[in-house]
Amino acid sequence: MSNRKGIAEALGRSSGSTRTATTHNTSHKPTAQEQPKTRPASRENPHYRPGRQDKSNVTGYFPPEVKKQLRLIAAEEETTIQELLAEALNGLFARYGKPEIAPINDKK
Repeated sequence: MSNRKGIAEALGRSSGSTRTATTHNTSHKPTAQEQPKTRPASRENPHYRPGRQDKSNVTGYFPPEVKKQLRLIAAEEETTIQELLAEALNGLFARYGKPEIAPINDKK
């Protein structure tokens, strides 16, 4: 892999970097101090969302028009995409004879 090191050094010189190229050592095992720390779900964590606790994300990929139409319906009905999706999932569950378990928050 000396070619890779040479390329990295050349790129560093051309960019004005003062860092030196390092080789990737696959035998190195991170120590406890080097291990990435996972943040506990707590109020101190900026990504903490108590409303998402014990919930799972369900996603899909659709054309942009689908998202736009969902947003329009949500605005027209003064609701959220989350509530529209819960309503749609409950309809799907009912169609297949399953319990309608997707929670819908009533605003009224």
